[in-house]
Amino acid sequence: MTNSPQVSSTVILVTNNGMGKADVDLQQKLIGIFLSLVDEHSYLPTAICFYTEGVKLVVEGSPILVHLKSLEARGVRLIVCQTCLNYYHLGEKVRVGIVGGMADILEALWRADKVITL
Repeated sequence: MTNSPQVSSTVILVTNNGMGKADVDLQQKLIGIFLSLVDEHSYLPTAICFYTEGVKLVVEGSPILVHLKSLEARGVRLIVCQTCLNYYHLGEKVRVGIVGGMADILEALWRADKVITL
């Protein structure tokens, strides 16, 4: 669309290892398409927060890392739940985003005008 992104006051919450409720391959395909379209758009979310199984999307081997790295390079904050990473033993495999706590996610939510949960 346009090269200069406009950051909106929107936060996206990613709580699944993909998008929707289906086989993991389909979930990951859908979130890949979704994030690719977000990345192509001139309006970007302020942050994308990953918790519960959503943290599996920011680690080594995730099929959507290219989209997440691009969004992060364009100024979107990617906040990843440390408690969830520890629970799944994925802390050493994070490849994108800022590892934080629930307080960081809560702060992003308080500052948002709109929250979208995938």
